[in-house]
Amino acid sequence: MTTHHLVVQSPGLTVEHAEQLAALAQAQGVARISATAARLLDVQHDDATRAEVVGWAERHGVDSAFLPAGLKLSTCKVLAMDMDSTLINIECIDEIAGVAGLKDKVSEITEAAMRGEIKDFSESLRRRVALLEGVPADALEQVYEDKLRLNPGAERLITTAQAAGIKVLLVSGGFTFFTERLRQRLNLDSAHANTLEIANGVLTGKVLGDILDAAAKEAHLREFARQHGASQEQIIAMGDGANDLKMLGIAGFPVAYHAKPLVRQQTRYALNVSGLDGVLNWFES
Repeated sequence: MTTHHLVVQSPGLTVEHAEQLAALAQAQGVARISATAARLLDVQHDDATRAEVVGWAERHGVDSAFLPAGLKLSTCKVLAMDMDSTLINIECIDEIAGVAGLKDKVSEITEAAMRGEIKDFSESLRRRVALLEGVPADALEQVYEDKLRLNPGAERLITTAQAAGIKVLLVSGGFTFFTERLRQRLNLDSAHANTLEIANGVLTGKVLGDILDAAAKEAHLREFARQHGASQEQIIAMGDGANDLKMLGIAGFPVAYHAKPLVRQQTRYALNVSGLDGVLNWFES
């Protein structure tokens, strides 16, 4: 039977947190990874133990992950990431709407779509983009400069993954204006998103071509993995909303990052309080 470790982490991780979780998981030892993370060694990992550990950890603001012992980051080949609210701190469409004083209207639809209440992502995106008709195109640059920030740990995760030979894909239901800038800035291998139509310096309220929805995210990841010879077990995928579920479903390491409850429920791994680079603590050097 495979030995499993339990990695626990939190910006406020205490010795008591680690000791309590070690007791619940019947760990044979504790190895400190950093000030904010620990690896609990040779733990029980039956369903009942997992449920108890995860429940306790979530109630106490700690991220937990049961993992086979001896995992190496270099055995992975692909890292795929959603953009809005995963790689970056904002929903770009909401902030573009904010420039035009329409943020509340657009955010309402965005939130419903992310929670999975609007089943047709393409329809929800078209409805939101239509509200942007007439917004000056320079609002995009304004959002990129003034509002868009990388989420904590983003650069460390990406540079460490790249140093381990992993190829990085950004795949977003957002817009190419932002994904292309991030692709260049972070030296990503590939990026896909939707293209906003612009005419005479303003947004027309339309998207060019097919909408990049949940199925398209999955298809892009499948093709990217094929190109780089990655099996399912060699794929890390990260997202936060309902339209990421299909992509997460084909990854060996699917990660719900500060995600909606629907996504956390359906995803094996979650980072609820840690930065994006929390993934790195799952792998042993």
